[in-house]
Amino acid sequence: MVELIIAEKPKAAQRIAESLAEGKVVKKGVHGVYYYEISRGKNDIIVACTVGHLFGLAEKEKKRGMSYPVFDVEWKPLYETTKTAAFSKKYYDMLKKLSKEATTFTVSCDYDIEGSTLGMNIIRFICKQKDARRMKFSTLTKPDIIQAYESVSQSLDWGQAHAGETRHELDFYWGINLTRALTSSIKKAGIFKILSIGRVQGPALQIIVQREKEIKSFVAKPFWQLQLDGEVKNGKLVALHEKDKFWDKKEADLAYAKVKGKNGTISEVKRNEFQQQPPYPFDLTTLQTEAYRCFGAPPKTTLEIAQELYTSGLISYPRTSSQQLPPTIGYGKIITALSQQQEYGAQCKKLLQKQGLRPNNGKKTDPAHPAIYPTGVKPKSIDKRSHKVYDLIARRFMATFADAATRETVTARIDVNKEIFVAAGTTTKHMGWHEFYGQYAKFKDEELPKITAGENVKVKELVMLAKETKPPARYNQASIIKELEKRNLGTKSTRAEIVDTLYKRNYVTGRALEATDLGIKIIETLGKYSPEIIDEELTRHFEGEMEEIQEDKKKGEDVLEEAKGVLVKILDGFKKKEKGIGDELITATKESETKENTVGRCPACGEGTLMIKRGKFGRFIACSRYPDCKATFKLPSNGFIKNTDKLCETCKHPVITVIRRAKKPQDVCINPDCPSKISPEARKLIKESENSACKKCGEGKMVLRRSVYGSFLGCDKFPKCRNIVKVNGNAGSSGTK
Repeated sequence: MVELIIAEKPKAAQRIAESLAEGKVVKKGVHGVYYYEISRGKNDIIVACTVGHLFGLAEKEKKRGMSYPVFDVEWKPLYETTKTAAFSKKYYDMLKKLSKEATTFTVSCDYDIEGSTLGMNIIRFICKQKDARRMKFSTLTKPDIIQAYESVSQSLDWGQAHAGETRHELDFYWGINLTRALTSSIKKAGIFKILSIGRVQGPALQIIVQREKEIKSFVAKPFWQLQLDGEVKNGKLVALHEKDKFWDKKEADLAYAKVKGKNGTISEVKRNEFQQQPPYPFDLTTLQTEAYRCFGAPPKTTLEIAQELYTSGLISYPRTSSQQLPPTIGYGKIITALSQQQEYGAQCKKLLQKQGLRPNNGKKTDPAHPAIYPTGVKPKSIDKRSHKVYDLIARRFMATFADAATRETVTARIDVNKEIFVAAGTTTKHMGWHEFYGQYAKFKDEELPKITAGENVKVKELVMLAKETKPPARYNQASIIKELEKRNLGTKSTRAEIVDTLYKRNYVTGRALEATDLGIKIIETLGKYSPEIIDEELTRHFEGEMEEIQEDKKKGEDVLEEAKGVLVKILDGFKKKEKGIGDELITATKESETKENTVGRCPACGEGTLMIKRGKFGRFIACSRYPDCKATFKLPSNGFIKNTDKLCETCKHPVITVIRRAKKPQDVCINPDCPSKISPEARKLIKESENSACKKCGEGKMVLRRSVYGSFLGCDKFPKCRNIVKVNGNAGSSGTK
């Protein structure tokens, strides 16, 4: 009797094996794909893993060109359909081999819709079983894994699995058919370009475009404020006229004239003390928005880091909608464990002295997992970015158990010749949970000087402030995710990916989400010819249907049949208007590509425009007047290149922004010989080291190379030898040691 336990990731498999083993853990495998053999009681167990989804949906029979609609789909191994997933074949083959040795099968993938779908596909397509046992846990700690194994369900969680399968099929139907429809329309108008839109992507883009249009159509309205800078016995204060905004300049002038040169009196002082309750525990969306506020971390990056912290056993499962921490997780046990970490010791000891530990739970729940919390396991070696997210989660957890903070607002009314001015300040009287949340509790204290009613105020200055109303702010990557959640569009796991896709498609740009001309035109065109594609209500309807599948109230096949009917109607109407849609999209596409690839005026000839080009050896920048002007500039081989309106202060060449994964965006001058890129010390190093023997391979010589980041020394045996020596600042970051 051999039991095969299937984990979602290699690190999870290792933790499960080490937790369940009652003896030696034997690690086996080839080509970097490993599994573990253990014993527990009388059971022989193999713990193996996948690497995320091993299967994806594809057409049963590939149709020619861009023909649509397409509904005849099936699950196929990803390595057969996606080039970038070729590595997954090793895991597929390993699971297939191990499944032949097993008599019992247990799925221990993440307990959510995606993990359940993944596990179901492996069980039915690789293991050739109709059902399997299912482990459920929210942390990868030894006690939780043992508890999950001992209380294992004897059947898969079919509700989640069927809901996940239906979601994949719905998204595939929408994605492939609408992408083909858009691409076909623009092809008929004269160019071939892949344009995509998705079931949730469309409504999400429409929300951003609507905000962009509000900003562009916004007409600023002028208003005036009267500000008084005064002095009392114990200090200074600043007050605004009680009317706040004067929309009529004449009225503001009259009030100004009435108080000009006059002093005032404190007519009233009010003190309002209030309790500021602790924050709720983190659900995924709140963690993402808070990490963006505190660190500027994109939501997708935060999720990736949180997932890694989870598989390392440091936090609970992050893909949760819950803002509640149940007593069953063991509050005291976790806080005691956290107290062993020096940076949390003092705060944890204070919490453990409380009569009873009770978190300030929020209203949002999740049937699968509690809110995000630290397990108490001490991080051994995590990078700086990961530690920031871990620290945020740990301090948020502690703060939820702390006392309310006490704050006081003092409001003073100042009478200046019968015109009333108001000064206010808020201070923290008792820190409460602020102490536990630390640097993340950013509340500004503005204390008024000690004042009493009847006290004289000497007016030092009276200022009339001329201002204008401001347009609504653009969404940022965190606020759009919050908005999508509010409108019930997408899922907690997919929203960050949807936003990332909008960037990749060049539908939005910038840190604050600005809809591009292409993004705006797509929404305008679809709204005019086929509004159902971007209909929020339709998307929400199917989200509700999938929840009913999960609760076993509806069948997936019924939902899919309904979706096919809706899509056929949409696509029939689309085909009739294909030419008109294409004509409107082609102009926006060309304009968008030109704008995206324009770097700036050519500094060599002064007449041409520098454009980003793509050639045999990758991207580069060249003058539009080629061959009359042969100015060219190298670009890094990886990363996203974004043009800017900036010129280098040193050499006056255009500046571009290089955006690379897991790194801050970097502004760089395109001129490799820019004096700012190479210091006197660097010149000396080049002189001493150029043409010297390569210390890595011993065969080549070190030669001077230039990139957009500056100069560096590299082995002349490249690409066989990739040795580089940085000579200044960030120069040489295009190579690897």
